[in-house]
Amino acid sequence: MARREYSEEFRKEAVKQVVENDYSIAETAERLGIHPTSLRAWIKRLESPEAIEKHKVQDASSAEMKKLQKELKRVTEERDILKKAAVYFASHIN
Repeated sequence: MARREYSEEFRKEAVKQVVENDYSIAETAERLGIHPTSLRAWIKRLESPEAIEKHKVQDASSAEMKKLQKELKRVTEERDILKKAAVYFASHIN
């Protein structure tokens, strides 16, 4: 059987199902089509104090990125409105 590579996001979600949603390791592994030993290793690795702190930093960075993207969209829309208003008023002056 070929070795499968799983994305970090897939691993985090699998661990989250066990840790936060209280599903059993065996049930979660079977449902996701992975080996229970792999899931145990992911839990051990991702739930270490260092890993938890790293995820907090990543979550904070992600939240900041979303906030900045939302603000950029708002400012861009405001700029576009002001451009259209300037063109409108400039054409009606003469």
